[in-house]
Formats: sequence, C-alpha cells, structure tokens
Amino acid sequence: MNGQNQDIAYLRKQLHEDFNKTKVRKGVAECLLNAAVFGTGIAEIVIADEKEFSPGTQPVMGGDLMAVGVNVKDRVVVRLRPVMPKNFLIDPVATSVDDALGVAVDEFVSRHMVEILQEQGVYKDVPIADAPEDFDIEPDDRLTLYSEDKIRLTKYYGLVPSYLLKEEGEEEDEDSYYTEAIVVIANEGILLKAERNPYMMQDRPIVAFPWDIVPGKFWGRGICEKGYNSQKALDAEIRARIDALGLTVHPMMAMDATRLPRGSRPEIRPGKILLTNGDPREILHPFTFGQVNQITFAQAAALQTMVQQATGAVDSAGLAGNINGEATAAGISMSLGAIIKRHKRTLINFQESFLIPFVAKSAYRYMQFEPEIYPVDDYKFNVSSSLGIIAREYEVTQLVQLLQTMSPDSPLYPALVEAIIDNMSLSNREELIAMMKQAAQPNPEAQAQQQAVMQAQMEFQQSQTAALMAQASADQARAQKIQVEAQLYPQEIEIQKLKALTVNIRQGEEDDREFERRLKIADLRLKDKDLNIKAASVASQAANQRNQRNNNANP
Repeated sequence: MNGQNQDIAYLRKQLHEDFNKTKVRKGVAECLLNAAVFGTGIAEIVIADEKEFSPGTQPVMGGDLMAVGVNVKDRVVVRLRPVMPKNFLIDPVATSVDDALGVAVDEFVSRHMVEILQEQGVYKDVPIADAPEDFDIEPDDRLTLYSEDKIRLTKYYGLVPSYLLKEEGEEEDEDSYYTEAIVVIANEGILLKAERNPYMMQDRPIVAFPWDIVPGKFWGRGICEKGYNSQKALDAEIRARIDALGLTVHPMMAMDATRLPRGSRPEIRPGKILLTNGDPREILHPFTFGQVNQITFAQAAALQTMVQQATGAVDSAGLAGNINGEATAAGISMSLGAIIKRHKRTLINFQESFLIPFVAKSAYRYMQFEPEIYPVDDYKFNVSSSLGIIAREYEVTQLVQLLQTMSPDSPLYPALVEAIIDNMSLSNREELIAMMKQAAQPNPEAQAQQQAVMQAQMEFQQSQTAALMAQASADQARAQKIQVEAQLYPQEIEIQKLKALTVNIRQGEEDDREFERRLKIADLRLKDKDLNIKAASVASQAANQRNQRNNNANP
C-alpha cells in the first residue's frame, strides 16, 4: 500500500510538470471560454514527439576539463488543443463523444504541419493542393482571408467498417462489423491516414462538455444564448433613449417665416444676429420636444437584472440590497443560493465530462508511450476544485457558524478548522494544514507519560479498593464476633448465676434451702433488671416519637 501511495504521488507530480510544460491550463481556459460563448467546450488530445533541450556539462580529457553543452532527450508529450464548435462534427442523435458513431474535426491547418508529418511517415506522402476558401469553418471570417499554404484537414475518430481497414493479405475480422479507427482526409478527398485506434484503452482523443445541459442533445447552451433576448431588449431600450436624447438635448428654434427678411439664413451660432420684421420675442421661439422619460432608467436597470439572472453574472450593482451589504446573512445566503447552484452545475459538467476524462486519457497516453517515466497501473482520478471567491466565502461562513456550535474537545472541531483553512486563499495554506495534522498526531513521549500516569492512578485506586475491602472484612469479622458473644452471653449469665448460688454453701438440708432462697433472690434481681431495661427502652421510644412530632410541626 505504501508503494502504491508513492506511485500515486509521483504520477500526480509528473502530470503537473508535463501539463505545465505543454501549457494545458491555457488550453483549458480557451475551452471554458468557448463553452461560455458557444455553449460547448471541445478539445482534441494530441500526441507529439518533441526534443527536450537542457543545459549540462560533461567531463573531457580524463576529467581535467568540463565541456558545457546541451543535453537532448526525445520525449512524447500530450497537448490539449481547443477546437471551435463550428469546426466539430458529431453524430446528430448522439449525446456524448463516446455514444456517437464517430466525431470529426474539420479545419484549416498550415501546409508545413502536414508536410512534416508526411516526412515522419505519419501521413501518406501524396501531393496536396491548396484548399479552396470556406467561410463556414474559417476561424474568423471578418479578417482578411488567405488561400495560399493552407490545407483543409478532416480528422475522423470513430467506428469504421472493418473491411475498409483490411490491408492486403490480411484476413477480415468476422467478430465485429465496426472497428474503432482514426481517419485523416485532406481537402475533402485525399486520404492521408486510415488505421485502427492505436491507443491501448481504445478511447477517442476528444473531450467535450456543455456549459449548460440541453436535455437529449450534445450541444449545450452558453451564456450568450441564455442572455440573448434580455440583452436585445436592453439594447433596444438604450438605443431608444439615445435617439430621444438627440431630440431633447440639441437646441431648436421655431419662427414665423412670413416676418423674416427675404433671403435671410436663420442659423444658430454664437454671435449670430437674426434680423426680424417686428418683435423678435413674437417671431422667434426656442422649441424642444420635451424631456426624456425617467422610466427608461428603471426599465434599463430591470433589463440589466434580467440579463444577469439569465447569464449568472453577479456584481454588487446588479443585485442591490442582497449582496452589497444591505441584507442579513440569511438574505445573502438565499440570494447566492441559486447562483452558486448554477455555477456548481456547470462545474460538475466540466469535471465529469472534460477534466477527468482528459487527465485519465493523458495518463494512459504517457503510460503507453513513456512507460519508463510513468508507472503503469489502474488509477482512479478525482478532482478537488473550488467555485471562486463568492462560493468560497459563503462556504467559510457556513463552516464558521457550524464551528461555533461545538466545543474544541469535539472530534469534528479539527476537521472543520482544516476545512476553513483549506477554503482560504492563504499563501501558507499547505503549511498550516501540515502543522495541524502534525499536531493532531499523538506524541510517543507524551503518550507514554500519559499511560504511566493512568497506570499509577489505576494502582492507587486498586490499593484504596484493597484497603477498603480489608477494613470491610475486619468490620465483618468484628460483627460476627459480637454476634457470637451475644449468643453466648445468656449462657455465661446462667453460669455466673449458678456459680453465685453455689458459693459458700455446705451440704445438707439447710444448704438446699439456702440454695433455693438464693435462687429466688437472683431471679427477682434479674426480673427487676429486665423491667428497668424495658422501662428505659419505652421511655427512649416515647422521647423519639415526641422529637419526631416536634420536627414535623416545626419544619
């Protein structure tokens, strides 16, 4: 298990390094932008042979000198190449890349890229003319187009009838009618490459995700489409207001044309003198079409809010009173709930359909073509991501509120503190988390000392228990002795009685009468003593009853 964990850590580190070299993050950002604008983000996973150059030294002349030069190493790298949605073709009824019969990337490429691959033997060495213009697949049809030194390349990834891929002398595969293949066609008619899928996992080198899912369709819905109607209404409102400003801001003049001098030019400018046949106040009059209705401001604000609600854009002006500090914490939570839910839905689409498949396919490519660097194993990839500053602050607030409901001794307390630190944008976040985990681990010395203290406490408690048990045994033995003595006491009394009766008695008839007389006197004394004891007991019980009645009467 430890060896596998080391392989996973090494694989993660190596993938990060290679992704940084090939600028994968830039390609992912472009795919996200395409998805936001067009509704679907699409990318092609491209494998290329590259030479890595690194400066180095080498000993020469028996190690007396060091030669400075460059180390060259051949590497296979995986790149992420964004594809414009208009350059992507898919089965019309398919809902994903894997479910389709096949997918194709149809776009213009530079001639030298095809010629290099022909020299390397990847493409067939056939003459290719320049491609005719096609505005439907041009990257930007508003720019100047050039028809020289470019080739229309159509790369197809999908199922192909097996007999079309059968080479000369090869038996036809009767197990399946279709075979996963890669086909490359130039200028819509020249075959450059047709081969079975060379990848070990038989997967297609295309990843795509919808910004917002349209049920039953591959193509998603983007921000521009969701905000189209609201934005059109907002544009019409603003344009109407601008047109009205042209009539209300600029000065105009109404005048009586019959009372103006013949041939005059009634222009308005600084220092201009207007000649009139009569009182100018009666002939000339400033004229306006009124003022712009103020309701257009409210309508524009409402339309802007509709655009933001449709597109998911958030700012302090668009949702006044909810996010900009004028509402309570509960109001902010309710305002951000739908927004964060929408963003999370898009994030889940991106993770499940784009990011995880791309990382997995890239790892499989590296395992297949660079087994010396990448450990080969069946790895499962997971993604840990964040939603941005709004969702991060919202989650931190929720965690802090939950943290206040429990004591520091709770086992969940350190986990919540770690989650709060993990959501913060701190430069030393990893260091703080490592310190927390290290502090949470038990110290062997402290643990041994605590065990010694606990053992001493247990021994002390055991000794106290033994002492109490011994004292209880002694008390029990004493009680048994007293009980035995109480049982033997009447016999001792009888013995003492007989002994007292027989002292100084001589034998004979008078002695017998003396014995009987002493016996009667002893019985009377014993009865008198018994009566005294009973009377004292009765008096004691009566006194106890009086005290109890007095206590009940005076609580």
